[in-house]
Amino acid sequence: MAQAKSKENEYEDIPGTFVFNAERSRQGYGINMFCMSLMKDENRKAFKANEAEYLKKFPLTPEQTDAVLKRDYNRMLELGGNIYFTAKLGATDGHSFRHLAAVMTGSTQEDYAAMMLKGGRSVEGNRSRSGKYDKPAKQTSAKPKAKTAAKSAKKSKSSKKRK
Repeated sequence: MAQAKSKENEYEDIPGTFVFNAERSRQGYGINMFCMSLMKDENRKAFKANEAEYLKKFPLTPEQTDAVLKRDYNRMLELGGNIYFTAKLGATDGHSFRHLAAVMTGSTQEDYAAMMLKGGRSVEGNRSRSGKYDKPAKQTSAKPKAKTAAKSAKKSKSSKKRK
């Protein structure tokens, strides 16, 4: 059976972002099932006892196995991992979500928290890998404001006449 050709999505151009779409979901099935297995205490203990051996229970590619063993969270997301599932691996290692987010953004936990408290990462310089979307799109108005105001005044005048 022929495999469906991957469609290029515009959101793949956003730097540092891997959108968890249907294709990534299929690709990351093994990673996500592995991470979900860590919900059980006995599985966490088995994984921590021999990580490489435990991972053989799941249908992972060599790249996915390498990303898990190296705790390369960005690579896990790129290879189909879901952020909420991969956070279970972080929790198994005793890390908070804030720690994981800081690691994934290449900052300290304090710097990451400060950035988020200021409203998050700036879009400037982060719009596009290709440069296609470096400048914000011009906003266009569907109706001129003068026409809308005149129409509103006319409507108000006619409602006064009825009273």
